[in-house]
Amino acid sequence: LSLVALLVGLALVWLRPGQEDLLKVDTVISSLLKYEAKYVEENQPRIAVGYGACKDLFVTGSHMLANVSFPANPDNFMGVGDEDQLVRMYGFFFKAGAAAERFVHGQELWKELLETGLKDTEHRWGLGGNAPVMAARFAREGAKVLLGAKLSPGLAEWLPEGVEVAGGDIESDDVHLIMEYKRNEEWDGVVSPRANRFIIHHDLNNPMVSSLEQFRQALPLFNPQLLVVGGLQMMDNFPFREGERLERILLIRDQMAAMDQDTRVHFEMASFVDESLLAELTEHIIPQADSLGMNEQELPNLHSLLTKGEVTTMADSNPRIAEVLDQMREVYSILSVAKGTNRPVTRIHLHTLAYQAILTAKGSPWKNTGAAAVKSSLTAHRHVCADKEVKPEKSFLIMDDSFSTSKEGGRRVPFINTRPLTCWEEEDLGVNICIAPVLVCAQAVQTAGGGDNISAAGLVVQI
Repeated sequence: LSLVALLVGLALVWLRPGQEDLLKVDTVISSLLKYEAKYVEENQPRIAVGYGACKDLFVTGSHMLANVSFPANPDNFMGVGDEDQLVRMYGFFFKAGAAAERFVHGQELWKELLETGLKDTEHRWGLGGNAPVMAARFAREGAKVLLGAKLSPGLAEWLPEGVEVAGGDIESDDVHLIMEYKRNEEWDGVVSPRANRFIIHHDLNNPMVSSLEQFRQALPLFNPQLLVVGGLQMMDNFPFREGERLERILLIRDQMAAMDQDTRVHFEMASFVDESLLAELTEHIIPQADSLGMNEQELPNLHSLLTKGEVTTMADSNPRIAEVLDQMREVYSILSVAKGTNRPVTRIHLHTLAYQAILTAKGSPWKNTGAAAVKSSLTAHRHVCADKEVKPEKSFLIMDDSFSTSKEGGRRVPFINTRPLTCWEEEDLGVNICIAPVLVCAQAVQTAGGGDNISAAGLVVQI
């Protein structure tokens, strides 16, 4: 190892500017790939995933807002009520490089937006919805999968082999309009700090979680080792009749609570803007989950609700590691306490643009935490670049050369190219924490579905 370090050091002395970064990235890629190869899942775990499905229509945000100036007063709204709100909200998140998802209230407005999207010469269709995207990733990683969703016959054909569907057929699928933008894209002098997307929809099927009953009937025979619950952000701002949303949430809670203790339960968070919905999920759904998955926007949202009783409007799109680790610890401390019939949280996975951070309880059944962080990191790059091969020329690192394990009293950990995965134990909290850098895709092809692919890839090696 010392000889390798010496040779690398000598090479750096002679490298031209720019080549040093490329060598560093190449070394990190090689190290992560070697680690990934040691942990290949061969046991075909049985994983059930709910709820819902849709078709994703990918378009460029610049096409949707062609000839529209950057708004003078960008702002955040609960939903999209008119074109002005769409422009102001898209500008709000574009400037921050943050992802968001909102319900379009008017049927006519929705039709107009879809028609505009279809005129984009670069538009493309894809399998959408948290549950189908995660199910597809699980299947590609060798798992046997039960998906709880209502699908049209055409959409069902987009699923890979190994995915069984419980939920029934529908004639037409819900559609999500994915407005994408690139890193450093410019709009009237405003530059996006990272590639991301703004998602709008007018779902009528998914908010009702209409596959729930048939999914529930299929679960006992399937006998999953892991139940994954996601897609509940579709309930956000949907015009339910009074009490209807809570009725559906309580049925989902009962389904999670009915799982055998040997079956682990994961809840995948998403973009929630309705404080009352997130409060209901925090009260009824999260207490029935062993594991939580979230991004850099969703962690501060949950942390704020648990500690202050309110949701955050928007968080840093590239937060410091010390800050998120402190938030993860605090969330874990609150949700890992056994109360009544709840399942104490034993795993939290945070996926960000720069790194993957996974916290697991010591003595819990979650294995291979380091392998999960590495797998998630590589999956993030492969998905966004739409390329199975991780290439140095298409990659860059934004993780710092060192990080602190806490904002107060933490130790500083150096980033080592030849050993990019960092893991440690914390005796006082009784947890293991692993962090792996993400090789950020320099030529982003797609960002939607990234979190679902990342989270699923991490879970499959830990069951």
